[in-house]
Amino acid sequence: MFRGNHPAKVDEKGRLKVPAAFKQLLDAQHVTQFYVTSANGKSAEIWPLPEWEKREAQLAEFGAMDDGVQKYLNLTSYYGQQVEMDSQARIVLPQILRGTAKLDAEVAVMGKINYLEVHNLAQFEEALPASAMTAEDRKAVAAVLGRREWPRNP
Repeated sequence: MFRGNHPAKVDEKGRLKVPAAFKQLLDAQHVTQFYVTSANGKSAEIWPLPEWEKREAQLAEFGAMDDGVQKYLNLTSYYGQQVEMDSQARIVLPQILRGTAKLDAEVAVMGKINYLEVHNLAQFEEALPASAMTAEDRKAVAAVLGRREWPRNP
């Protein structure tokens, strides 16, 4: 399970050093292959290859004829590349994605349960206040958690 935010840097060759906390989790599962992609061009998603393959299987089973699934596959294929982590725990981010998401210096590497998400740090911090949780958001999360309402003291 990936969680938390670990600021990092992308070097001039487009390599991201995987933060130590995430590297330990990957080492424990013997993962060195990844699918790096994006569904929006604004951030990178770094999927351990076994997790990405599970997602592909779900999409193949349930969405071959669905327009939304096809759009998702178009985006994730356009931005995506399979990569291998090097001996110094670095992953090369696809050039096209580095350009569109401005992943060329300081980044935020955030755990998203089964994958990592990488954002341009300055842009993410600037947009953060506008993405505060609304009442609707809290209801949606409560529903996912199987509750009628957002707990006051979880």
